[in-house]
Amino acid sequence: MWQKLSLMVAVFSAVYFMPLYSGRFTGAVLEALYMVQYYARQHVLTCLIPALFVAGAIASFISQNAVLQYFGAEAKKWLSYAVASVSGSVLAVCSCTVLPLFAGLYKRGAGIGPATAFLYSGPAINILAIILTARVLGWELGLARAVSAVVFAIIIGLTMSVIFRKEDKERLNLISFEGEEEESRSLTQSAVYMGLLVLILVFAAWSRPPEDAGFFYTVFQMKWYITAFLLALLGVVLWRWFEKEEMVEWMESTWVFAQQILPLLFIGVLIAGFLMGRPGLDAGIIPSVYVEQLVGGNSLQANAIASVLAAFMYFATLTEIPILQALIGAGMGQGPSLALLLAGPALSLPSMLVIHSVLGLKKTAVYIGLVVVMATFSGMIYGTFF
Repeated sequence: MWQKLSLMVAVFSAVYFMPLYSGRFTGAVLEALYMVQYYARQHVLTCLIPALFVAGAIASFISQNAVLQYFGAEAKKWLSYAVASVSGSVLAVCSCTVLPLFAGLYKRGAGIGPATAFLYSGPAINILAIILTARVLGWELGLARAVSAVVFAIIIGLTMSVIFRKEDKERLNLISFEGEEEESRSLTQSAVYMGLLVLILVFAAWSRPPEDAGFFYTVFQMKWYITAFLLALLGVVLWRWFEKEEMVEWMESTWVFAQQILPLLFIGVLIAGFLMGRPGLDAGIIPSVYVEQLVGGNSLQANAIASVLAAFMYFATLTEIPILQALIGAGMGQGPSLALLLAGPALSLPSMLVIHSVLGLKKTAVYIGLVVVMATFSGMIYGTFF
C-alpha cells in the first residue's frame, strides 16, 4: 500500500511541478521524442531486428552442448575468452544491438564470464570504429582503444566469473538438465545458416564511414545489394533444410526476446534523449557546456565523470568519434577521451535496463561498476603519458 501511495504521490508531484514554461525542459521533452524516432529509423530495422532473429536462432537451433563446450563453465578458458573478447571485430553493433545476442547465449548455457566478455566486446571492438578513431583522433588513441577494449573484455569476464561463481554454477546445473534433441541438420548446414544470419546483421547495420575510408565506404555503397543477396540465400536455406514447425519455433523465440528487450530499450532511449539529447546536439536537459567544463585535464574527477556520463549516454555505432572530436576541441583531456571511448559504446541507459532484466540487479551493478572503474583508471594512465 505505502509503495503504491508513494509512487502515486511522486507521479502527481512530477506532473504538478512540471516546468512547462522552461524552454530547456520542453526542448528536452521534444528531444526525447526525436531521439526515439532517430533510434527507430536508424537502428531498429537494420540492426535490432536482425539481432533479434539471430538471438532467436541461437535459442532454438544452436546445440546447448556446443554452447557449453565453448562458453560453459567446463570450457577451456583461453578459448572462451579469446572468442568472446574479439567478437566485436566481426559484429559492428552498438550497445543495444548486442543485447539479444548476449541474452541468447546466456539462455543457452554460456557462463557469465564469457557471456559478459562478449557483451562488452561486441560494441567495443568494432574494427571500423577503431580505424576511424586512429585516423580522426590520432593513432595513439586508436591503438589505446583497441588494446584496452580487448583487455577489458577478458578482465571483466574473469572478474564476473570469480564473483558469481557459485550462483552461475547453480544456474548452469539447472540448464544442463534440459534434454537435447537430435539434430536434424549437419554441422555444416547449421554453420551456413548461422553464418548467413550474422552476415545479414553485419551488412544491414554497416554504418556510413567518411568517403575517403576506401574499402569500408565501398562496402557501405553496396551493402543493400549484399544484404538482398544474403536474404535470398537464407530463403533457399530455410526452404531446403528447415521444417515448418522449426521456423515457427524460431519466430516464437525471436518474439520472446523482442517482448523482453524492445520496451526497455525504447524507455531507456527516451530517458537518454531527455537528459543528453541526440548525439552532437546540445538539446538535452543537461547543457553540454557543463560536460565540457568537467572533463578537462586528467584528474581522477575528470576521468570518472567522463566514464559515468558516457556509460549513461547512447552512442550509435561510429557517432562517438565526431562527438569526441567536438569535445576535445572544447577542451576535453586525452585521458577522459579514452575513458569515454571505453565506457560509452559498450554501455548506455537503455542497455542497462535490458541487462538488468537478464542478469538481475546485483550482477548488472557489478558489470557497470567494472566498466566505469576500469575506464576511469585506464583514462588516467593514458592521460599521464599522452
